[in-house]
Amino acid sequence: MVQVRMTVNGREVSGEVEGRTLLVTFLRENLGMTGTHVGCDTAQCGACVVHVDGASVKSCNMLALEAEGASVATIEGQAGADGSLNAIQQAFQDHHGLQCGFCTPGMVMSAAALLKENPKPSEAEIRHYLDGNICRCTGYHNIVKAIMAASGQDVAMAAE
Repeated sequence: MVQVRMTVNGREVSGEVEGRTLLVTFLRENLGMTGTHVGCDTAQCGACVVHVDGASVKSCNMLALEAEGASVATIEGQAGADGSLNAIQQAFQDHHGLQCGFCTPGMVMSAAALLKENPKPSEAEIRHYLDGNICRCTGYHNIVKAIMAASGQDVAMAAE
């Protein structure tokens, strides 16, 4: 077992892990942060997306030890301190960008990364950016609308 330390959602954390422990496993099992989902274990679905030092990563494809000393942001850290939804989360709710909710944490985290890089993405840019995130329920249309709304754009721009 090896000691790992990182900052998760602004809070210093540490724990003992095996060298093969994935970041998603550390978050879920060691820290009890179950908002980051495990969908495929092969970095195909995007349900496990978190931000490590500001970069969007699939935590099922990263060892916890690789995050040593890093700043990690998860879906649990996206809401306001009072529990209020952030702009992206609110837009997903307002525009029905979720159904079963399994992919939602990864979609929200990917959307946050996209909007940080490109504050006013086009519909095509949103769809391209979400290429690594799978949703089996919504057909993506309302997710795209939600991201456009979160960016302050007219959702009518999204193709029907």
